[in-house]
Amino acid sequence: MMSSFILSCIFAIFVIPILKRFANQSLSIYLRDTHKKKEHTPTMGGIIFVIPTIIVMLMLLMFNKIHMSYSLLIMIVVFLGYFMIGFIDDMLIVVKHNNKGLSEGAKLLMQLVIAIIFFYLFMLADNEPLLWIHSLGIKMYIGWFYGLFILLVLVASSNAVNLTDGLDGLAGGLSFIAILTFGIISYNTAWLEGYEELGLMCFALLGSLLSFLVFNVNPARIFMGDTGSLALGAFLGSIAILTRHELLLVLIGIVFVIETLTCVIQRFYYKLTHKRIFPMTPIHHTFEKMGWNEVKIVRFFWLIGLVASMIALMYGVWL
Repeated sequence: MMSSFILSCIFAIFVIPILKRFANQSLSIYLRDTHKKKEHTPTMGGIIFVIPTIIVMLMLLMFNKIHMSYSLLIMIVVFLGYFMIGFIDDMLIVVKHNNKGLSEGAKLLMQLVIAIIFFYLFMLADNEPLLWIHSLGIKMYIGWFYGLFILLVLVASSNAVNLTDGLDGLAGGLSFIAILTFGIISYNTAWLEGYEELGLMCFALLGSLLSFLVFNVNPARIFMGDTGSLALGAFLGSIAILTRHELLLVLIGIVFVIETLTCVIQRFYYKLTHKRIFPMTPIHHTFEKMGWNEVKIVRFFWLIGLVASMIALMYGVWL
């Protein structure tokens, strides 16, 4: 964790000035009144924590501190796959000088392709299509539906973090809490081949993410962009599936879930009635409309995420 933190800090010192030259944030027209001061903040900051994390893991492999387990391979493939989708999306936004990168359809298709690759690799390891309820010792065989379930978990988790990335430090802080929780969980899944390597990758990412937060908390000097948010969401979805704690992800990532649900509800309700339930979604923007200070909103949401993760660690066996 310390090595990835230091490497990420060094990486940030060199990368941020470069991104400032060409990767300035393009704001949505709906945010230009409240977030005007953020308009020239560089984006694509996910590079700061994704690349150092991979470098640290490769160094550990090169020096034989860990071995390339099948679970670790799957995790790296998905992490880098969603990172590349986000990178392409952010680059298009920068090139076009507006807030429109990949179309929703194109982005979803690319996410599904990576999710299908994950499912194929996951099932090659003779993993059965089971939904586990650990405390009750229940393993529910759900057959072909498990494939759809995995696709839903990966795509939903990546987009949930992406939607939550709207305030300084919000998505980064919540992801730090969630990944820390899954890092602890990983070390308690001794039945899983490569569980130690998965735990180490969690803590390597935590070090890099902590370094990123140094530059991302209010006032942010860089945003993670889709480059970081899609990768973080996919990482959470993957670790939840690999450790067979998919249901627990809902509790650990409860803020991500709420943010996503408010967007879904708002969209469907508006299509039906042409009226809005919330002043603005995701829900953190509604709190802004209510007059809450940005720092106060972020701290409040962090607190919810922390309490949910503590409950997950205390009573997680029930899920």
